[in-house]
Amino acid sequence: MTLAKPPVRLNATLDRVSGDARALRQPRARFEGGIGNVTMATHAGIELSLHEDMDATAEEWRAFEAHADLTPFQKFDWLSAWQRNIGGLQGARPAIIFGRYGEGELLFIVPLSVDRNGLLRRLTWFGADLADYNAPLLAPAFSRIVAPNEFAPLWNAVLSLINAHPRLGFDLVELRKMPEMVGTQRNPFIELAVTANASGAHRSALAETWEAYYGKRSSATRRRDRTKLNRLAAHGEVSFVEPDQPGDIESTLDVLFEQKARSFARMGVRDLFSRPGHREFYLDVALNPELRDTVHVSRLQVGDEIAATNLGLTMRGCYYYLLASYQDSGLARFGPGAAHLRELLRTAIERGFHHFDFTIGDESYKRDWCDEELKLFDHAAAQRAIALPVVVAKNMLLGAKRYIKQTPFLWRRFSRARALAASLASKFKGPPSQSR
Repeated sequence: MTLAKPPVRLNATLDRVSGDARALRQPRARFEGGIGNVTMATHAGIELSLHEDMDATAEEWRAFEAHADLTPFQKFDWLSAWQRNIGGLQGARPAIIFGRYGEGELLFIVPLSVDRNGLLRRLTWFGADLADYNAPLLAPAFSRIVAPNEFAPLWNAVLSLINAHPRLGFDLVELRKMPEMVGTQRNPFIELAVTANASGAHRSALAETWEAYYGKRSSATRRRDRTKLNRLAAHGEVSFVEPDQPGDIESTLDVLFEQKARSFARMGVRDLFSRPGHREFYLDVALNPELRDTVHVSRLQVGDEIAATNLGLTMRGCYYYLLASYQDSGLARFGPGAAHLRELLRTAIERGFHHFDFTIGDESYKRDWCDEELKLFDHAAAQRAIALPVVVAKNMLLGAKRYIKQTPFLWRRFSRARALAASLASKFKGPPSQSR
């Protein structure tokens, strides 16, 4: 678990906050043109730079993320792997915004990209499809320098900077899955016109010991867990394995991909790992030495059989439960996935983690464990008139999706209908093509 390091040069900035507050209230931008792959502008005392070449930002980005407020999905090496394996194939163009203040202190990074959305060009979060939380990276002093009512003019300056670029012009803005908080600070993007995402996220505060944490479960639940674990053990020794060699990590993830593919098929959801570059992305981040302390792979072994697998993320005392699967063989009725989750929780507590984040999704088992629901928000806006009908339609569709997901009766009916359609499709038309 890595502790945050204090910023090096922000003290001077903090000393000037009160004196420059009036300048920040002036919503004007001055464009200064570009040099190579960097385009510059200034807005009310904040210097904005637009970067197309992500690799050129690596050193400063990594240094900033060591003390900035962010989620694991904004780490340079996570997003770089996405662009390498997926974004480049999809034609996504990086539009990374750096914001500086004072004597050049880095105040924020906003990782964005421009891609095709049908016939329109869309500005969205960089790597948004595989991030459970999309957000900026914020210096600890950000909220003291940029007041909530001052962010919208700053954001408009960012939009103008990107849209004026000859290769990055866009028709609509689509920002999804934005958390209310980024680290200890309120997410400034929540100050825009946002709507609630169709799903929430869930987090559990961990206790100092496993006994204290697990002891809050009812005696009947703990007894049922013991019974199922004993039945698992009757099929072979049960062990919690954390592979650390490349070959072992890769073979564990191959099992995860296979288990998830069968699960997606049963649900009627398109297989995430059949999409171009997706398998390669997860293997890339899991084997990347720069992410060794962030990406965690584990499995629950029952004898020689891998009964459950997981790929999670860790950062600053929080474990992020990202991808989990279990074997749908005869062992499934003994709850290998639940047993694996308990071992992950136990391990997180023993290693001093203070939160376990179940990430996006409202599955009932998450509510059973969690004591905090995290709100997620979306923002969509038309930059050009041609995109206005699309934005209206998207917002209506997302509103309907949220209503269905947040109404248990309707969501159960929808899920059953989707699974039935998938079953019929597999018999008569091959694998389902519907996406989640």
